[in-house]
Amino acid sequence: MTAGMRKQTSFLVEKVAGLALIAVCMGAAPGCGHSGDSPSVSADAPVPAAVVQVRRMPLSNTLSIAGEFIPYQEVELHGKVAGYIRNINVDIGDRVHTGQVLAVLEIPELTAQLQAASAGVRHSREEITHAQNEVSRAEADHASLHAAATRLRQASEARPGLIAEQELDDATAKDRSAEAEVDAAKSALSASRQQLEVSQADQQHYAALSEYSRITAPFDGVVTARYADTGSLIQAGTSNVSSAPVVKLSQVNVLRLRIPVPESLAASVHDGEPADIRVKATDERFSGKVMRSSDSLDRSTRTMQVEVDVPNQDYKLTPGMYAEVSLRVQNDPNALTVPLQALDRGDNKTTVLLVNSQNHVEEREIHTGIEGPDRIQVLSGLNEGDRVIVGNLSKYRPGQLVDPKLSTMADENYSAERGAH
Repeated sequence: MTAGMRKQTSFLVEKVAGLALIAVCMGAAPGCGHSGDSPSVSADAPVPAAVVQVRRMPLSNTLSIAGEFIPYQEVELHGKVAGYIRNINVDIGDRVHTGQVLAVLEIPELTAQLQAASAGVRHSREEITHAQNEVSRAEADHASLHAAATRLRQASEARPGLIAEQELDDATAKDRSAEAEVDAAKSALSASRQQLEVSQADQQHYAALSEYSRITAPFDGVVTARYADTGSLIQAGTSNVSSAPVVKLSQVNVLRLRIPVPESLAASVHDGEPADIRVKATDERFSGKVMRSSDSLDRSTRTMQVEVDVPNQDYKLTPGMYAEVSLRVQNDPNALTVPLQALDRGDNKTTVLLVNSQNHVEEREIHTGIEGPDRIQVLSGLNEGDRVIVGNLSKYRPGQLVDPKLSTMADENYSAERGAH
């Protein structure tokens, strides 16, 4: 081998050795080429993970919905009998009390009928007096004839043949006739008394109708509409379905706040449930509770009507106003809960990433219940005290070793929610 060839071969060997050294340095730890030892990172080193504990706490689901105020009672007042308005004492906006006269009707023919019925009562009473006198006269006649007949029989018995039989028969017949007249007089007296009852019933009937000429307030309220004026002809409300009312009266010292609850939550709303109410028009906030519900769904809207009674003694609220209502439709004072950030919701199941006692990740399917603003109830799949990962769930896989760190944000949320309840 010539000197030139040896020189070229030596150059190639040195070049290959240099490339090999570079490759070794690139595959080594970051400290390659520096003095001192540098620790290497193992492929199995635990990955940090923020976890929270499964805890029990009060949890509720709140429904926020708009409701409308309506009168506690509302009625249109008609005349029971036909007549002309003689005077009307109220107008819209007037506050009235139970029994207050709102309008008076003029009914001339009813007045005449009442007078006739009253006259019939007086006549029946006079007939009774006459019948009583007839009874007294008949009883006196009967007593006299009966005494005469008795004396004749006694004399005939004492001295037979002294009194003719014909005379005894006539006395006995007169006695019996007088007794029959007493019975007839008593029957006439009874008939007169029955006629008095009929006359009194007629009088009461027309007197009751006469009372209907005064239209009164059935409850405390406010006149919200007036349909008639002085001189207007009012048809009888019982005989004419198209008859116009006189006034409309609404009870507004207590209002009903009517709330349409969706079908999905209708079964969760019960009487006595608390309600937080905010009236936009007056910027007032107050609390109430559910007093009643329809227990049936409106087929057109698929909602159930729920009512909250709201006192309105100062009349600040008016029917037709809207209010924002928050109903606690689901409530569990001791629910097993996890934060919403721990959930991985799929199409068919809900899972969480559980950190077991060896700090390995497990995927656990759970069933959930009440969902609050930040936490959700766990019905099955977890136990109290279990640790679950929150946030960045896609970074972890089942079986992975992690370094769990308790999330302080979760603890703050837990303390805040506990304090709120």
